[in-house]
Amino acid sequence: GKLSTADETIEYIRARLAYLGTSRPTAVNLFDAIGKLNSVVVDRRRQQGDAGSAEDIINTYVDAAEGMLELDIADNRAIGEHGAKYLSQRNAAADEDKMCVLTHCNTGSLATAGYGTALGIVRSLFARGKLAHAYFTETRPYNQGSRLTAFELKADGIPSTLVCDSAASFLMNMQKIGAVVVGADRVATNGDTANKIGTYQLALAVRAHGVDFIVAAPTTSIDLGIASGNEIPVEQRDGREITHVSGILVGDDRVDNKRQAVQVAVDGIETWNPSFDVTPAEYITAIVTERGVVENKDFDKIKDILQG
Repeated sequence: GKLSTADETIEYIRARLAYLGTSRPTAVNLFDAIGKLNSVVVDRRRQQGDAGSAEDIINTYVDAAEGMLELDIADNRAIGEHGAKYLSQRNAAADEDKMCVLTHCNTGSLATAGYGTALGIVRSLFARGKLAHAYFTETRPYNQGSRLTAFELKADGIPSTLVCDSAASFLMNMQKIGAVVVGADRVATNGDTANKIGTYQLALAVRAHGVDFIVAAPTTSIDLGIASGNEIPVEQRDGREITHVSGILVGDDRVDNKRQAVQVAVDGIETWNPSFDVTPAEYITAIVTERGVVENKDFDKIKDILQG
């Protein structure tokens, strides 16, 4: 009721989308979605002419957003199927029936529209009967793994185990891991990939243990406007994420499931808290998209998958 004209409505939408863009500067697909939604309402306004109304612009926006939701789920399921098929074939070549995988951060239905990218591959492996066990990191400092991935895997009944970020290398030494599967916020033209902080050190550990390192990414995360990962902006987060932890109080002190913050570092300590890191293409076995799998030897043809 506060938006009375079509032009006023468009300005409101554009301002809200611009604000949303400040939330995640590293994620290129966020800006792809923002650009598409802006174009939809502007094109609709042009078609309306003098007969334009706020209600029509709002309905146009909602229809476009719901269509984007459906497409995202379909793309995620395709990523899951392509990734599960690829890993199953590689596992079969190694004369293994089921495999253990390790994933990082949250890339499931809580991070996407409803199925997931890297976690979509885990789900698809499980559905095929090819998953022995899923391991996942806590993903410090914001704990997307322990707070979100744990919830999803437990809810789906997928056999899984939470591990400390710092235990991942030792896990690969003690337990046969078939693949590390991670998501991506941005993929450069050469295959360098930005993802949640901690991904790069997993790639280094994978190199030492001869494990496949798989990146799951929709084609909207591929940025042909940059040549390498050196050009990817890396978001710097509030240092309180390192110096404080938060969670729900348990035991006798538990009150209404309210989250409480606890300081774990001394006052005034300096912090460095990048939210993402960049994994060089040379450490990546393959990138799985909704259109198929691009192996490392073909990373120079990444642009072709966007055109086909």
